[in-house]
Amino acid sequence: MIALVATFFTALPSSFAEQIAAAGVPDLNAPEEVARDIDVPWGLAYLPTGGALVAQRDTGVILRVAPGAKPEQAYRVPGVVARGEGGLLGVAVSPKYAENGYVYAYFTSSSDNRIVRFRLDGQPEVIFRGIAKANIHNGGRIAFGPDGMLYVGTGDAAQSNRSQDPASPNGKILRLTPDGKPAPGNPTANSPVYSLGHRNVQGLAWDRMGRLYATEFGQNTYDEINLIEPKRNYGWPIVEGKGDTQNGRFTNPLVTWSTREASPSGLAITANTLYVAALRGERLWTIPQRDDGTLGRPEAKLLNRYGRLRTAEVAPDGALWVTTSNTDGRGNVRTGDDRIIRFPAR
Repeated sequence: MIALVATFFTALPSSFAEQIAAAGVPDLNAPEEVARDIDVPWGLAYLPTGGALVAQRDTGVILRVAPGAKPEQAYRVPGVVARGEGGLLGVAVSPKYAENGYVYAYFTSSSDNRIVRFRLDGQPEVIFRGIAKANIHNGGRIAFGPDGMLYVGTGDAAQSNRSQDPASPNGKILRLTPDGKPAPGNPTANSPVYSLGHRNVQGLAWDRMGRLYATEFGQNTYDEINLIEPKRNYGWPIVEGKGDTQNGRFTNPLVTWSTREASPSGLAITANTLYVAALRGERLWTIPQRDDGTLGRPEAKLLNRYGRLRTAEVAPDGALWVTTSNTDGRGNVRTGDDRIIRFPAR
């Protein structure tokens, strides 16, 4: 695993490396509103040309957002069916965007959850399909890893048995090539599955050593942060939170919370700290990271200040961007919701 991490890190795309190496700590006492009146913002990814792309879950519209500028429509993903927790979810920008111009999106269609790629002036191409959909537990976070592969967090689509089924893409973290094929080096040849036993993954982030962490929604008791390693089984539905690993069959989480404190979605890592956007918990969790990859005690920030928080991403300049999620049908809508807030690095 150490060798694998080292390989991933040396292969880091330049934009990814800049983000991880960005100096400074996000100043949570200096919020700057980047945009407001956004319709259920979900995925957020930065463009190397400046600004960010923000996916609106219910409209299927991707906005181009930048500080000091009015948001403008950059693209509309066709075929989005927004019901319950489904719709236009994760968005990612190709690490080779300057060469190929590709943007990737995970969305709920009339028949499944799927991933498309497209240029902002072109038509979408479906590169992965067949992820079961439901009104809940659609997962949806996508991100390019340090190895240039596309990682996908999926949910069990309300049928927990899928999470332990290696033939199902649901309840998994998938690792794909940029073309949507199972990535070379996956635990099982010709399978997209990187890890299994997940309930609903909505946060993916790597630290400066190339280690992958993920957030996971629990059922009634424990939400989780997991350190993700290939082929590991994270226990759902047999184990929720920390429990019997059955002699190493299952891997326990590093951090757990009660579900009322968290419902963790977006995850970002910078300055040896994990930043976790909490929906039901209506706060931003900060978690110190030790050199060996283990985590310290979580601390709640922004408690009840902005309502439900969906996404957290670190910009190339080290600033932390956070999106609210009060218009998603489960929050108390405030004037200006939903909004994107930037916390500059100091």
